Amino acid sequence: QHKTKLDPVNRAVLEQLMKKYKLLMVGAGAAMRIFNQLGAYPIDIIGNYGLQYGEYNPETKTLDIVENNILPCDRESVENRVTMCREKYGFTEYTGDPVEFHPSGCVTIPLLGTKADIADKLAFDPDRAKRRAIYAEVCEAFDDYCVFVGGSSSFDMAPKPYNKYYALDLYCKEYGFAHENVLFIGDDYGTGGNDESVYQSDFEFICVDDYRQFPQLVACLL
Repeated sequence: QHKTKLDPVNRAVLEQLMKKYKLLMVGAGAAMRIFNQLGAYPIDIIGNYGLQYGEYNPETKTLDIVENNILPCDRESVENRVTMCREKYGFTEYTGDPVEFHPSGCVTIPLLGTKADIADKLAFDPDRAKRRAIYAEVCEAFDDYCVFVGGSSSFDMAPKPYNKYYALDLYCKEYGFAHENVLFIGDDYGTGGNDESVYQSDFEFICVDDYRQFPQLVACLL
């Protein structure tokens, strides 16, 4: 579940899967943040849509960041376009900063601001309809980024060509896996979702609509 610890039941299923398969987490956030959220589960992690890669070290029981790309960001250009979008769509009131720049070069547009109350964020756009209504135009305004409908009230952006498909395809090429030998399991596969690029590709995909259904959805693999 988003920004919560790994469910013990799901962790047990992952441990069963690991006995038969190579497991890999393909993430939108930083690899170490994901690793900590997973309770130090022993898994390799692609972070920041492929800008970062961490390998689990069984001796130290932590993640070794073996690749950490940092791309330049034209902050002035991004800020100007964020302001334009806010004024065009009426998101001119916010708490905190209007845009968040990440060290990797990724960008978040928090429509309610960086310091918005969590309750307000959760109530803002639970079905993502508000953001999906303007998604195509935001993509057009930020045509140098891969844009995603992120979190509960934001747009997340990674410099092109970085997205989960690009990251997974690159991983396969570097480690010698054919696409047909990979199964991706994801929940954010709708319009603007950060799993959509994989869902629309040639990778086999299992859709998860409720993380609590995970054990039943992967039972066939065991």
